[in-house]
Amino acid sequence: MKPARIVVLCIAAVSAIGLALVVRAMGSSSHAPAAPAAAAPVEVRQMAKVLVAAKDLTPGKRITEADLSWKDWPVDEVAPVFITDGSTPRPARPASENAADKAAGAVERVAKAATEIAGTGAKSDYIGAVVREPILAGEPILARKIVRAGDSGYMAAYLEPGMRAMAIAVTVESAAGGFILPGDRVDVVMTAETNRDNAVEGGPKSKFVSGVVLQNIKVLAIDQATRVGDDAQAVVGATATLEVRPQDAVLVAQAKSEGELSLSLRSYADTAGPSGATRRPTAAQGRPQAVRIYRGGAPEVVAVP
Repeated sequence: MKPARIVVLCIAAVSAIGLALVVRAMGSSSHAPAAPAAAAPVEVRQMAKVLVAAKDLTPGKRITEADLSWKDWPVDEVAPVFITDGSTPRPARPASENAADKAAGAVERVAKAATEIAGTGAKSDYIGAVVREPILAGEPILARKIVRAGDSGYMAAYLEPGMRAMAIAVTVESAAGGFILPGDRVDVVMTAETNRDNAVEGGPKSKFVSGVVLQNIKVLAIDQATRVGDDAQAVVGATATLEVRPQDAVLVAQAKSEGELSLSLRSYADTAGPSGATRRPTAAQGRPQAVRIYRGGAPEVVAVP
């Protein structure tokens, strides 16, 4: 075989081997499994507990535990005026903030300070408060929409519609030894002197008559305390504020000027009866009538009981 042909055959063989290796490499790369794509990071939002209304609350409604509930709320959407349980801190504002952000931050700080003054954020702090403005179910409880015990205007909001608050002076003796607490029911007893103004010469000495002026009356406060601690068994005060009807307020004012008033504590079992004024003795009732009798021209005054 000629040398030139041998060289050509060798070159062809080398080329065929090279081509086969290239085709094999291309086939291997095409069947290689694709690298898995990196999963997109899932954003986990931090949540806080916000105090909301469990149902629609109307003005004048006294809030109970069933009216309130805690609701999960994104931390970055919690307004400074919202009431939280304090378990989740609110995000801190960045150090580099413009003038508008600083002004907004100042407003938030003032609102937060007002919220902190209004309460600690515990649900129990708001039980017994009175609704001032309508609150829808699921709506956050705001301090401006409720009136808590001790706040300005609480007594006016606490009163039932159409009722009046009337205060009378009390002592330990006239208030059942101090065992009358806000929320209890009492009877108002008046003791008056019968013939204080019309005592007659030679007649009987002054007598006193007592009777129930009002029955089953709710005690709103003792002094300025509208509620007491759970462990309090007695409260000694100088005044008792009662919830009465407008016409009964006039009756109480008259009774205070005619005699001494005392409070009689009623049993919880007797609070379902009628409430209000009763038939009462007045200072005029029981007073002796003076009759002049003339004997031999000399008048004689005789008291007729």
